[in-house]
Amino acid sequence: MAEPNAISAVSFLKNQFPMNSILRNVYFDYFPHLLKFKFEAGTSRGVLKQKTTYILKASVFSNPATVGFGEAAPLPLLSLDDIPDFGMKMAGFCKSLSGADIPMDAAGFSNWINTNISEHFPSIRFAFETALLDLFHGGKQQVFDTDFFKVGKTIPINGLIWMGDKGFMKDQIEKKLDEGYDCIKIKIGAIDFEQECELLYDIRSRFSKDKITLRVDANGAFSPDQALAKLQILSKFDLHSIEQPIRQGQMGQMAELCKVSPLAIALDEELIGVYGESERRGLLESIMPHYIVLKPTLVGGIQATREWIDLANELGIGWWMTSALESNIGLNAIAQITSTFENILPQGLGTGQLYENNFDSPLVIEKGKIRYDKNLGWGISQ
Repeated sequence: MAEPNAISAVSFLKNQFPMNSILRNVYFDYFPHLLKFKFEAGTSRGVLKQKTTYILKASVFSNPATVGFGEAAPLPLLSLDDIPDFGMKMAGFCKSLSGADIPMDAAGFSNWINTNISEHFPSIRFAFETALLDLFHGGKQQVFDTDFFKVGKTIPINGLIWMGDKGFMKDQIEKKLDEGYDCIKIKIGAIDFEQECELLYDIRSRFSKDKITLRVDANGAFSPDQALAKLQILSKFDLHSIEQPIRQGQMGQMAELCKVSPLAIALDEELIGVYGESERRGLLESIMPHYIVLKPTLVGGIQATREWIDLANELGIGWWMTSALESNIGLNAIAQITSTFENILPQGLGTGQLYENNFDSPLVIEKGKIRYDKNLGWGISQ
């Protein structure tokens, strides 16, 4: 099931950076931004109404007007670095790392990130990687040199359906179908299972799997002893896959589910806090999921994400990328990471529409695809 990917994490970075490039005397600052949801966003772990994200700014002393932006967006109740003093941690990293000369060749850049930012702060790693790459490319919100940024090449995405009562979820589904999505992802596990199945039946009674791809995301809502029976029921709706049917950390039960499930299983939360090639390989070889779902904010940034993909490709495991409810700054970075691969699966990159007060951006979603429109500008204040 692996998607085509001929370029490893290491060789890809080598192709992106000229030899011996250095950003000298770099200074960092940040500001918090309270994102407000347009509606109550329900998951099996609770309801989100707002979330604070932290925007990192990187510039060089000799040219303060050119700024690279990154985003640290710890996800409440899930991110390793969802901690009460997160703002103080951001301030501490900005202060201690300001004034540094940062090598921008592949090996030097990776080493600088790994040496200075602990893997226990995955969203902060992602913010620093992104801000420095943006600064390196001239402070124009370019993270990588790909056709997504340069010429607006589109990336297919899924339409995300949030939990709520049956009527609310049905209204979301109809809206996504009207907007031209051919892949719908439904969060399940919060309302009555029979009602969720009725929603799936309603879609399947109108659209075959060749017309509409259906994914579901349980966010670990099923108990291990009930999971297989529910997967057997869900498989009747010709679903593409289910994300994280049981909670992470139950490796034996998850491995057994992947062996016997009639429905393809994707690991999501299971990847959080798994460090290094040995641990990652051990997890994937033990469970052998059909897919993995990658959120750079949660798994440790760009380098860690590409290392997961290298392993997945080697083991014949499919993958797709998903945002972790970042603002458009982080979403843009994730889309650009995704665009460095030839992955034809729909990605989870439609979350920029969730907020009342997102940053204006050139990201445009049309008929189930996201693109970067250079005719539109960024609206990043402060």
